[in-house]
Amino acid sequence: MPRLSDSMEEGTIVRWLKRDGDEVARGEELVEIETDKATMAYESDTAGTLKITAQEGATLPVGARIAVIGDDDAAPSAAPAAAAPVAEVEAPAAAAAPDPPALAAAPSPPAPASASASSERVKASPIARRIAGEIGLDLQSVSGSGPGGRIVKADVEGAGAAAPAIAPASAPATTSSGDETSGRGTITATEPTRTQTLIARRMSESRATVPSFTLQISVDMTTATTLRAELKATAAEGQAVPTINDMVVKASALALREQPQANGAWRDGKFEHYSRVNVGVAVAGTGTLVVPTVFDADAKTLAEISAETGALAERVRSGTITPPQTSGGTFTVSNLGMFGVRSFEAVINTPQAAILAVGAVEQRPAVYAGEIEARMLMELTLACDHRILYGADGAKLLARIKALLEAPLSLAS
Repeated sequence: MPRLSDSMEEGTIVRWLKRDGDEVARGEELVEIETDKATMAYESDTAGTLKITAQEGATLPVGARIAVIGDDDAAPSAAPAAAAPVAEVEAPAAAAAPDPPALAAAPSPPAPASASASSERVKASPIARRIAGEIGLDLQSVSGSGPGGRIVKADVEGAGAAAPAIAPASAPATTSSGDETSGRGTITATEPTRTQTLIARRMSESRATVPSFTLQISVDMTTATTLRAELKATAAEGQAVPTINDMVVKASALALREQPQANGAWRDGKFEHYSRVNVGVAVAGTGTLVVPTVFDADAKTLAEISAETGALAERVRSGTITPPQTSGGTFTVSNLGMFGVRSFEAVINTPQAAILAVGAVEQRPAVYAGEIEARMLMELTLACDHRILYGADGAKLLARIKALLEAPLSLAS
């Protein structure tokens, strides 16, 4: 099981793109693996005959054997040599996997060779295969529009829209009960996806292990919103205009560069400080939450940050985000302002030192130049790990972000 992200501890085999006994070339896509960040195809780093030792639906720790390529007399035919420890990890993990029990249990007898071979001969991209599996679409019935007739995402989506609805094989398992004594009516229990399970575990660990505190500050965004309106009015057709969140990302990055203590972590009883300022931006996906990373945000222009965050958000929503794009973050920004939320406390993305929660920009009465007038105000809430950031440290960071946002021309460089 390859390590596909810096936080990956285990992975789930979603789909083998090659069959047992196939000849595999170096660089050829071999298997789709679901990590805590995303699902991606893993390319073979060598050539030879494939011997699969872990079946689809299996969840294994990083480093466990999932297949052998080439000659390996010591390799057993059905399981890795370290069968006992792998089984100990695999059993509880399989129970939390998003696949139906049939996939998490011991492999069922293989399908007829003709059907399996027919399916594997179809040329299709990994995401096209994943979507087809989710909607129960037979790829044999789809015409490919990609290079060499390869089936791509658009082909599957087009065919899926016209095909009758079929329950996907990998849909989360649900159970229903009619216990009316509770007064809740019919109760439906749905198994979480592996990503949802990992999010739940890590958020629970963060709340249980991080001695956090929060600081809140009001930011006058009147100048910033005026500047953004002017940029939008003068922008060429199709040109991206930086959002308020892009401004927050840039302001946070500049403030972090000035205060390195906040651009770090508490890990294994030691302080870690990072030379690069990489800001993660929380993006809501379908039934999940993903945090892609804007690397070296302090060195990028506002326009570059705007273009990058827009592209990353689209990849999250389309399911094409990759683990490298969600790794390496040193600080996180979470924004719920678009939903009208004035303020909230975000859970720290451990082991990072802090996370910034961004509320809505709204017109409210405020004292300005000695007079009460309507101003565009925004609430920022900084949650800090008290082991690495003390009250004064967090307050200085938050005050600096506020100062930069209230003088938005300082973000242009």
